[in-house]
Amino acid sequence: MKISESDLIINPDGSIYHLNLLPGDIADTVITVGDPDRVGEVSKYFDEIEFKKGKREFITHTGYVGKKRITVLSTGIGTDNIDIVFNELDALVNIDFETREIKKSLTSLNIIRVGTSGAVQPDIPMGTILASSYGLGMDALMNYYLQQLSDDEQLLLDDIKTHFSKLNNINPYLTAADDGLLNTIGKDMVHGITITAPGFYAPQGRIVRAKNAVPDFIGLINSFKRNQHRITNLEMETAGIYALAKVLGHKALSVNAILASRVKFEFSNEPNKIVEKAIKTVLERI
Repeated sequence: MKISESDLIINPDGSIYHLNLLPGDIADTVITVGDPDRVGEVSKYFDEIEFKKGKREFITHTGYVGKKRITVLSTGIGTDNIDIVFNELDALVNIDFETREIKKSLTSLNIIRVGTSGAVQPDIPMGTILASSYGLGMDALMNYYLQQLSDDEQLLLDDIKTHFSKLNNINPYLTAADDGLLNTIGKDMVHGITITAPGFYAPQGRIVRAKNAVPDFIGLINSFKRNQHRITNLEMETAGIYALAKVLGHKALSVNAILASRVKFEFSNEPNKIVEKAIKTVLERI
């Protein structure tokens, strides 16, 4: 079946609607970052930059580290943007733009998020580089997609739902990292469950002026434990990345530069150095 023009929007120049990229513009290895300014902080380590493109908050650089072709792309903040980015990345490699049909031979991308995060456990210091073993979504993205969970994912999610049962109108979803990426790029890093929140302030337990509906949200989060599993950090994209990657047949890993301790109420005075360490580590291991 052909995919309709309203379901898959292609620009007059043949590029995908939001990302402004052509099929062939992206490498099989993609690094995603939230901040558009961070794209250049990654690509400055490339031995060769093939091209740079941008539209809205979506900035893309594709180039080479040695003989390895890599794309680095900014997603902006939140899983609503992840929905756009991942569907369009998938379309670029798995849909024939001329016929508007799904290709018979599908491509599986390796997608590594390099982002910032706050730790919710007191023994995880600022400056830690953490690999998310699972992404736990507190947003609504996966209410709109069919998702098949493994037995391990389902058992862990059931325990999480029991733990968070007093949170009204929240339907958490859970997806594991790709094992291969977790055991290579994430090797020797701290591992843990990463919560993806639908906002930065009250949805992450911050208190400024508006009153929070969930008292002691951080305490509720960091008190969850099941066997070796615990929730380690909070951010705004990982769960959507993991879930959509799995639905679409791609491999994903989220690497988190820990800039804040949410239990000690501290924020790093050297955030750029921590992010740079995460970038260098990922590029070296790719």
